[in-house]
Amino acid sequence: MPDEVMVVFTPSGRRGRVEAGISVLDAARKLGVDLNSVCGGRGICSKCLIAPTIGQFAKHGMTSGPDALSDLNEVEQRYDRIRGLPDGRRLGCQARLLADAVIDVPPGSQLHRQVVRKSAAERVMEMDPAVRSYLVEVCQPSLEDPSSDFQRLSDALAHQWGIRGLAADLAVLVRVQQVLRKGGWQVTAIIGHQDDGSARLIDLRPGFDQNALLGLAIDLGTTTIAGHLVSLDDGRVLASSGLMNPQIRYGEDLMSRVSYGMMNAGGAQEMTDSVRVGLAELVAQLSAEAGLCAEQIVDATIVCNPVMHHLLLGLDPVELGQAPFPPAISSALHLAASELQIPINPGATVYMLPLIAGHVGADAAAVVLSEQPQKSCKPVLVVDVGTNAELVLGDRTRVLACSSPTGPAFEGAQISHGQRAAPGAIERVRIDPQTKEPRFRVIGIDAWSDEPGFAKVVGPGGVTGICGSGIIEIVAEMRMAGIMDQSGLIGSPEQTGTPRCIADGRTFSYVLHDDSAQGGPVITVSQGDIRAIQLAKSAVHAGARLLMDEFGIDELDRVVLAGAFGAHISPLHALVLGMIPNCDPARVTSAGNAAGTGARMALCSRAARREIEAQVQRITRIETAIAPLFQQHFVAANAIPHATDRFEKLAGHVSLPEISFQAAAGRNRRRRR
Repeated sequence: MPDEVMVVFTPSGRRGRVEAGISVLDAARKLGVDLNSVCGGRGICSKCLIAPTIGQFAKHGMTSGPDALSDLNEVEQRYDRIRGLPDGRRLGCQARLLADAVIDVPPGSQLHRQVVRKSAAERVMEMDPAVRSYLVEVCQPSLEDPSSDFQRLSDALAHQWGIRGLAADLAVLVRVQQVLRKGGWQVTAIIGHQDDGSARLIDLRPGFDQNALLGLAIDLGTTTIAGHLVSLDDGRVLASSGLMNPQIRYGEDLMSRVSYGMMNAGGAQEMTDSVRVGLAELVAQLSAEAGLCAEQIVDATIVCNPVMHHLLLGLDPVELGQAPFPPAISSALHLAASELQIPINPGATVYMLPLIAGHVGADAAAVVLSEQPQKSCKPVLVVDVGTNAELVLGDRTRVLACSSPTGPAFEGAQISHGQRAAPGAIERVRIDPQTKEPRFRVIGIDAWSDEPGFAKVVGPGGVTGICGSGIIEIVAEMRMAGIMDQSGLIGSPEQTGTPRCIADGRTFSYVLHDDSAQGGPVITVSQGDIRAIQLAKSAVHAGARLLMDEFGIDELDRVVLAGAFGAHISPLHALVLGMIPNCDPARVTSAGNAAGTGARMALCSRAARREIEAQVQRITRIETAIAPLFQQHFVAANAIPHATDRFEKLAGHVSLPEISFQAAAGRNRRRRR
């Protein structure tokens, strides 16, 4: 057995070397991983359940094998006999690390649960749903007219409602005779209308059924899955919920998942199965929240990026990982919910919005449907920020689209004290430019850290880390306060005038929060954290600049930040960081979860479906992976806010110090050799 092993925890992305033989729970505590435990490691509370992941992980440069953990010990065997260990799960306090391992911490084992901030935006919906209910009187059979019950139901719908070409799946057909007789030949037919004018019988209910018809709109993201339960009568959102995408254990970003599928036999099917289980869990959550039965859900729409699209459908995503990035299919799809194992009404159909290109998905199409850039008088840039950023630039003349691989840094991964959005995570930061002292707010608490009583209201869990919006704000604040120069280099205590800048190897880190006196964490921002954010923000900026080049413009009139993450970004801090090109901060707005709104629009309106299917054909796709100027824009955008653009429109709002720590850093490195 080696002296040390490498362990990677998902979904946090925390990784490090620990001594071989250590328990997974102790390793998690050493690395600051959010793994719960109540019983003190005695193996009786099951709060520390973990899921070892087996396979080759190119991104982590390691293989996690079946022998990475110790065998079940007596404590786990006893627990399994009495309460039952779920398949594939181990007790983190008992399982010991014997070799390099990738360990998934499921949501139920996380002490601070993820806050999936994808609530439904207020929007009046144009109601023309694809599924409607019809009360119909059916003629009884007789010796004179012994035609089939289904044929007489079809004739009645054609005569009374003008609905022709009725079809039905076997799951509905087996109930037709029973329901007709139970209803005394008066029934409520739930009909799904097809694009070609035909109709499908989704459900048949005896008598006059007044139960509301429900629809399901899903935004299937790389990191999170958000869903909205919608009334098909008036478009009201009855429940919203979300969860972490279970596929995170196979890779935090899309290309890592493609790689996992390529390098592990059956890996793609594993990911397909896991995301379908996640969708089933989401349906259960939404139904419980609304207090309604899942069988009342008779229609659904799904938006997602191309890799998630393929993995959900069980399509091989390998071609999406290599030029020219062709998807297996890009057009809109109408699928039976049962084919995707989504536990709603057995006759329900799932409408999947069309993909725009191999790297620009149905989620971007939904953003176009929601934000309507094609109807703008002046060019508007819409940026859906997430693990993968989709960008759309358009006006009445044309619409362009691309995607940029930002990676998981904005989600808190790859950041030394980063975490997902959860209670205790820092989400807002301000630094006094004179004293260099910080103040911050955490999720779920209105008070700032320098206000009386903050320690009491933040509770025993305390401050746990920094989430995405907090990371953007602290990097921008460090730049505005003169703690970091334009290149992203953190200065020394002497250069910055604050002891909060501490030596960290050959570079410096900034101490944001020190609770060590109370046994809590010391939360810092390291030079490595700054570099990770620079890479992520440069990808977004470079993608936007490519679209502007193609459009033939040098300035933006308006920018819309979309997505759950985009909704919580401060426009001013995003501009200081240089995440988006130069623009008047007053003209940068948030659209919330625009992809989810687009999914709801397509759920409520057949006209919206036709509109986006037609619009996708008119969108010009820009492929960042092969664009010659992408790297040039990317390098220039590494500076904060930018190497060559002066960002004049920021001048009236903030003053950025003209400082450079490069020369001093070079001298320090030479002295340390």
